[in-house]
Amino acid sequence: MSATATLPALDGRYALNDAQIEQFRADGFIKLKNVLSPEEIDAFAPIITELTFEHDPNKGIALDDKSTYDRAFIQVSNMWEMDERARAFAFSERMARIATELLGVTGVRMWHDQALYKEPGGGFTPWHVDQYYWPMATMQSVTAWIPLQETPMDMGPLAFGRASHLLPAGREIAISDESEAKIAAHVEKHGVEHVYEPFDLGEVSFHYGFTLHRAGPNTTDSPRKVFTVIYMDEDQRLIAPRNANHQQDWDHWTPGSVPGEVMDSPKNPVLYSTRG
Repeated sequence: MSATATLPALDGRYALNDAQIEQFRADGFIKLKNVLSPEEIDAFAPIITELTFEHDPNKGIALDDKSTYDRAFIQVSNMWEMDERARAFAFSERMARIATELLGVTGVRMWHDQALYKEPGGGFTPWHVDQYYWPMATMQSVTAWIPLQETPMDMGPLAFGRASHLLPAGREIAISDESEAKIAAHVEKHGVEHVYEPFDLGEVSFHYGFTLHRAGPNTTDSPRKVFTVIYMDEDQRLIAPRNANHQQDWDHWTPGSVPGEVMDSPKNPVLYSTRG
């Protein structure tokens, strides 16, 4: 029997309405309740947690000895390539369809997945934009941020700058203490609304690659367990690298793709498409 045979299928349409889609495109993010059931989370959370701690790139390093970036979270990427059960979670048709409908495209590909586990006592995640790192021709990318537990404020839920995907701030700076200071100053100067709220169990957020976001520290005694999937338009094209991170992500996440052409390497499978 396959290891995934007893796991929930994570298919079935989540009923988005036009108002939610319009809200996402105006605000640059949306939080959707009951995307996953408690039973579905219970089935997959232990699998993701085991893989995260097994593949922690900083295993054995004390929290106080880590950089700001590494204190923010344990980061483990492309779990879908490590374990077929993690693949079943990352390839959820339900969430890929949500991403497709929010972006208004015909379908979405995998850019990559990653666990972002904030350790007990783990630090804040600085203000940043994700697409600074990604060599994509358009802003048609979206990250699903999937907490694997209820996430109260003292655990460090994700926060967003409303409508910040329409602003240039943060697009030329890597996540760092510098990005935290510069973007925070921009948010205050320009009156960008800082939306910082807890997440219910089963609630999932989606945000554009250029949406400003951050997270607070985890002041609890338990890890903040989060899995993310980054989707891109199935027709997303590679651009020539504009910074060292673009080159690194090209090499790592879409090897063999060519600037100006669709990023369709084996690492970028289509996860949902209306093309059939």
